[in-house]
Amino acid sequence: MASSKDAVVLTVDGHEVRVSNPEKPYFAERGIRKIDVVEYFVAVGEGILFALRDRPTTLERWPSGVFEGARLSTRMDNTGDAFYQKRVPKNAPEWVPTAHITFPSGRTADEIAPDSVAVVAWCANLGTLTFHPWPVSKGDVEQPDQIRIDLDPQPGTDFSDAVWVAPHVRELLHELGMEGWPKTSGGRGVHVYVPIQPRWTFPEVRRAVIAFGRELERRIPDRVTMSWWKEERGEKIFIDYNQMARDRTIASAYSIRPKPHAPVSAPLDWDELPDVSPFDFDVLTMPERFKAVGDKHAGLAGHAFGIEPLLELAERQAKDDGLGDLPYPPDYPKMPGEPMRVQPSRARRPTSADE
Repeated sequence: MASSKDAVVLTVDGHEVRVSNPEKPYFAERGIRKIDVVEYFVAVGEGILFALRDRPTTLERWPSGVFEGARLSTRMDNTGDAFYQKRVPKNAPEWVPTAHITFPSGRTADEIAPDSVAVVAWCANLGTLTFHPWPVSKGDVEQPDQIRIDLDPQPGTDFSDAVWVAPHVRELLHELGMEGWPKTSGGRGVHVYVPIQPRWTFPEVRRAVIAFGRELERRIPDRVTMSWWKEERGEKIFIDYNQMARDRTIASAYSIRPKPHAPVSAPLDWDELPDVSPFDFDVLTMPERFKAVGDKHAGLAGHAFGIEPLLELAERQAKDDGLGDLPYPPDYPKMPGEPMRVQPSRARRPTSADE
């Protein structure tokens, strides 16, 4: 490692990665500096590279670190302290690979598709804390190779509620001849990854996840909801099926979440899940865990399930219960077969003139 007053140069995977302003506070409450963030990603490099390798990846950049009042820019307000970067930066070294992807709008972009820990470290120098990989490989960006089941706690519920639902997810997967690998979201949620054969389109895989969520909701309706509209969800775990829509992503394993205690998304064994707290895994504790137990998601590489049972379930739900598609996110173009995209409380009610 070479250093100067204003920068540190790390050699990672045979590439030199310059870390500017290495002493800049990134999580001041924990004493975590920018250089600590970069070195964290190097320490868990094998794990995060497995999560990102060759996948088009959106960068969630916090170039000034995480501090009280810091905000993430949105589509409606770009004045935040942090932002999502979907296109490869113009100053990227030639050894940073990309993947060409198409957004729902039809516009295209070249996104970073990491192939080495050096690329991850280079992104971390840009202030990237959270990596958002697509569920596709750059070799085929139209057909997902993962199902990602997002157990999203709604107001009145928390991590323990998501953990309660998780074994039911696993049980249903087993009935369908599939297996999943869980992780903490880094916040209150739980994510379950299921490797699949890259033979189906985004709409087909999304339909499969909707069918899965509906069956889970049927079995434990007091704990799970599939309602897109927040006003209808109640105090339940929402199965966020739209995470499988094109250009919707989940924070990768080992990503850092922008909260004061610097939590990270932690891959787990199923039998660990009931006994952990999301506070157990952060920038300071994860490297030691990774050194001791390795990557708990490595088993994803040995499997690729078919989703035919889920598509058959979707057909039965449509035939027997009249269940069709569900709403897409608001920024999407109107999709074929999609129901009315308006929350129920704002839907126009019939008047006497309509009768």
